[in-house]
Amino acid sequence: MTHHPLNRTDTTLPKIAIIGGGLTGLFTATLLERAFSQGNDKDLIPSITIFEKSRSVGRLATRYRTDSQTGKNWQWAFGAQFFTAKTASFQHFIAPWLESGLLQPWCAQVVNLTPANDSIESSDIQSKEQWNITQARYISTPKMTSWGRELADELQHTTIKFKTRVAPLAQYDGSITEKADKKTELFDDTGASLGYFDWVICTAPNGQAAELMADSNFAAQSRITEPQMQACYTLMLGWSDIAVLPKALSKDVQPEWDVAYLIDSILDRIFIEHQKPAHDDLLPSVTIHASNHWSEQHVDDDIETVQAQLLRAAQQALNWDEANAPSQIDSHRWRYAATVVNDSADKEAPSILVDEPHQWIVSGDWCAQGNIESCYQMAQQTVEAIYNLRKII
Repeated sequence: MTHHPLNRTDTTLPKIAIIGGGLTGLFTATLLERAFSQGNDKDLIPSITIFEKSRSVGRLATRYRTDSQTGKNWQWAFGAQFFTAKTASFQHFIAPWLESGLLQPWCAQVVNLTPANDSIESSDIQSKEQWNITQARYISTPKMTSWGRELADELQHTTIKFKTRVAPLAQYDGSITEKADKKTELFDDTGASLGYFDWVICTAPNGQAAELMADSNFAAQSRITEPQMQACYTLMLGWSDIAVLPKALSKDVQPEWDVAYLIDSILDRIFIEHQKPAHDDLLPSVTIHASNHWSEQHVDDDIETVQAQLLRAAQQALNWDEANAPSQIDSHRWRYAATVVNDSADKEAPSILVDEPHQWIVSGDWCAQGNIESCYQMAQQTVEAIYNLRKII
């Protein structure tokens, strides 16, 4: 009989490892703590460890620079710009942070923008829509990283180990297939043991997840690479003062806008950061996402070459000259940014991948729609799988 460490007759605290400290990992840890703090399981709240290869948590990435003269910041949300909450469950989950003001709805004015080209002298800007409370887009304030850090700080039974790369599960254990009913020992990339765990949950992007689970006899290995993921380049621009902004970004332009969808460009969207809620004290900051298709085609190109191409496209869109050129320029490459969603009728419902005998789970937003609400939905499924698989006597 397969042994489940969450058996209520087991007096030891179940140990759970989560690989990846993005939002899927943070949501999973949060929901696990909540699930096992209720009812008859409150004495068996799992001991959870999150292993994160970087120095911070959360997919809601923020980059900023401080101006030495004014002491003010340029700030760019260079990862996810916003998220939606379409299900009642996720709306209920985010409610406390909406009440505190850490999360806020962003009622942006949205336009379609066709950059200047051989046919038109300056960019053509046409109203598209205004985001509203009914189908709200939410941001985290004062930075997009603030929510992830708040989630991490509120965890009570979870340890987060930063700058820790977990090695592929089979790398240091040739007999792993014989240990289906025992705990899993994880190692870092130097070969040092990270400890034994009853459950291992991998929340990395699917390309990395496939590498982590390779040769481990993971039951659903072939399904990890089924979803296609595309890259995204982000360009970050800053100006020293509102007065030197190019006309396309000024308040004088009609229609006024906060978000632009690009037409006939390698760029996809432009976001004006300093016009977002609770961002009034920022220096003029603009974040630009290249199209996923173009980014994927150039994913292995030299980053400086890519930045130069993005900058030329941005200049065509925003029409600056030497006097209105940005004083701050930066870029970032996301190798795994967007999930290609298959809307075919025969597609299976989005779901995590579970190997019950090993007690391993592969999860992530890429298992579903590739957005932040998907992070929450996959975290829900993970907690249900672990909680329901415990043996009830």
